[in-house]
Amino acid sequence: MHIHILGICGTFMGGLAALAREAGHRVTGCDAGVYPPMSEQLRALGIELIEGYDAGQLALKPDMFVIGNVVSRARLADGTPKYPLMEAILDAGAPYTSGPQWLLEHVLQGRHVLAVAGTHGKTTTTSMLAWILESAGLSPGFLVGGVPLNFGISARLGAQARGQDRPLFVIEADEYDTAFFDKRSKFVHYRPRTAVLNNLEFDHADIFDDLAAIERQFHHLARTVPPSGRVIVNELEESLARVLARGCWSERRGFGSAISDFTAHGEASDFEVQQRGRAVGRVRWSLSGQHNQLNALAAIAAAEHVGVDPAAACAALAQFQNVRRRMEVRGRVAAAGGEITVYDDFAHHPTAIRTTVDGLRRQLDAAGQAGQRILAVFEPRSNTMKLGTMKSQLPWALEHADLSICHTGGLDWDAATALSPLGARAQVAGSIDEVVRQVTQAARPGDHVLCMSNGGFGGVHGRLLESLQKR
Repeated sequence: MHIHILGICGTFMGGLAALAREAGHRVTGCDAGVYPPMSEQLRALGIELIEGYDAGQLALKPDMFVIGNVVSRARLADGTPKYPLMEAILDAGAPYTSGPQWLLEHVLQGRHVLAVAGTHGKTTTTSMLAWILESAGLSPGFLVGGVPLNFGISARLGAQARGQDRPLFVIEADEYDTAFFDKRSKFVHYRPRTAVLNNLEFDHADIFDDLAAIERQFHHLARTVPPSGRVIVNELEESLARVLARGCWSERRGFGSAISDFTAHGEASDFEVQQRGRAVGRVRWSLSGQHNQLNALAAIAAAEHVGVDPAAACAALAQFQNVRRRMEVRGRVAAAGGEITVYDDFAHHPTAIRTTVDGLRRQLDAAGQAGQRILAVFEPRSNTMKLGTMKSQLPWALEHADLSICHTGGLDWDAATALSPLGARAQVAGSIDEVVRQVTQAARPGDHVLCMSNGGFGGVHGRLLESLQKR
């Protein structure tokens, strides 16, 4: 089968392309501003990439056009279609489908799908779960919205392990909509037998009116889990309690609260795991933050559903190397009196920003470095943040940083006013050059410069390291 993917450089669609290629399909695709690292990964797989969405691509005559949710019926200021290829597909009556639907029909069918959903921590928890299953010899397939360092790739088909009724497939289950012609959340297509509901709060203000609308989609996911399946829920979350109060037709396991099936006891970097009050293992690792402790419990509970002993899961997590762009150290600059460390992190929602800053603060405190400063450098890049829906939460998110610098390029709301409760501990910068100048001027030996964005952030990490080195 020949498939042509519109929006192929997105994390999900790029992973789908890699799976399709591994399965033996011919894969081509297009995107606006074909960009690394996904473009490099895809070309290395022999996948032809085309720049833009010109209608001439209709002449490729694939068996199926697979449409990413970046594509719409939007028109430019002059009235011409923003995606002329999509208009040509519709006019010609050519076959097309969404990415999640194609994945269901050609990859997930016949597999035991383990889906990880939640506002935060999906990528990390999915990666943890895939690594636990891999360590247990179960050779899972997976599709992750990032690159797990234990694997070095974001997607693979996997294989059926001895003793398993069906092959296992671990997938990051996103609540964002499927395509312009299918406004359901992506995850309702996956039909998991094991579903993790990790956490849930308001996000994606561009497509959801309120939290209740997202809760409705999460309940649609719960409806798809079979009676022999398992729903694993964070019992600290009132929103998830409301989701399952609408109905749950599968085995249920909880984690997080004092009376949950799976609980953690101890520091985030060294804790005992208990199952219904009985110690079953210990996790010692380099990750910080209670959020990662909860992610671990979710992954352990999901792995147990497919036969992995919790003790073995804990041992596997001790070897977990995290995911690229999750508190990833991009470099250190030697300075008289101590190094300056530059990190890259994917945090963009206020809760994720606060969790990331607090996690680093706790890590420094535990290492006897309580006096070292955190410089939080961030850009409100997600659709929700660009709309300004959560701007009032930014001072709360950043209160434990010593200095915060916000890149305001492309915003139509006043970031300086939103950050004013932080006083002199917050600055704004209208360009990447200005961000680099401000950080370089402010940084001191021993500082930790934490760059947070769900995009490439204009290559700010490398530019900061270069500027600090020159200084």
